[in-house]
Amino acid sequence: MPLNEKFVINLQGKNFVTYEGLLDLAHQQELTSISVELLQFPSADNNNTAVCKATVEANGRRFIDFGDASPNSVRSNLAPHIIRMASTRAKARALRDFTNIGMTALEELDLKEFEESNLPFDAGKESIQNTIPDDPPTKRQLETIKKLSNEIELEVDIETLTKRTAAALISEMLSEKYKRH
Repeated sequence: MPLNEKFVINLQGKNFVTYEGLLDLAHQQELTSISVELLQFPSADNNNTAVCKATVEANGRRFIDFGDASPNSVRSNLAPHIIRMASTRAKARALRDFTNIGMTALEELDLKEFEESNLPFDAGKESIQNTIPDDPPTKRQLETIKKLSNEIELEVDIETLTKRTAAALISEMLSEKYKRH
């Protein structure tokens, strides 16, 4: 089962896979579970670095990998979500091993590097946005939006959403959810 090309992002001339694509491919390959363990809670003593361990299991096979995140390795708008970023990075790495995908996951990147590179990050962001078609949202996106809208008590008109606007909405809703807790 090949990786759907819509989950491959070209950023400044290099291809990256999205976490969504890895998860999609893993489900096609009969993923049975993903678990994450927080190994290091971010604190002043460790430069606010979270470290997570992810375990992916399917058909008696197990893949384990680690991910970390700190305010120094994420864009400023993600700094309040260090643990979640470390978790996503760990899961992406374990899913890459499970699915035999060699390219780096977009979520693993330190996007600050793109902000500081010679090429403007906005050009990179635009290339990411241009790779997300204006197709209808995926079933998984709609399920996530419905769940989050119930949790944060927000009405959402899903009829007008595209894949791109659904992704942005999910990001905003997650930020709102974590602000409240």
